[in-house]
Amino acid sequence: MYLKTNKNKYDIIIATNFSKRLMGLMGKTNIDYGMLFPKCNSIHTYFMKENIDIIGLDENNEVIYKYENLDKNRIIKINYDIKKTSILELPANSSKKIKMGTILIFNED
Repeated sequence: MYLKTNKNKYDIIIATNFSKRLMGLMGKTNIDYGMLFPKCNSIHTYFMKENIDIIGLDENNEVIYKYENLDKNRIIKINYDIKKTSILELPANSSKKIKMGTILIFNED
């Protein structure tokens, strides 16, 4: 699956199992892809090596929360129903042109 934004294409990994959800992008460098955490309304950036962008999505993939260039050792919680919320982690500064209310379209390869 991938997402096109800012004239860039980002492969998106879906965190569907415990291991992927636990590790996310921790310890990664030169991040050039994103991770989608379905049914998730909070994340942390402990043990991150790079800053990342965070996008909170509702059940329709509408942007309901956005944080650009989130620094290490932070906790983000989106006050929205966990069963209807997903969080998308992207490389730092890759979401500059994504606005609140935008519906993101994920494409299959």
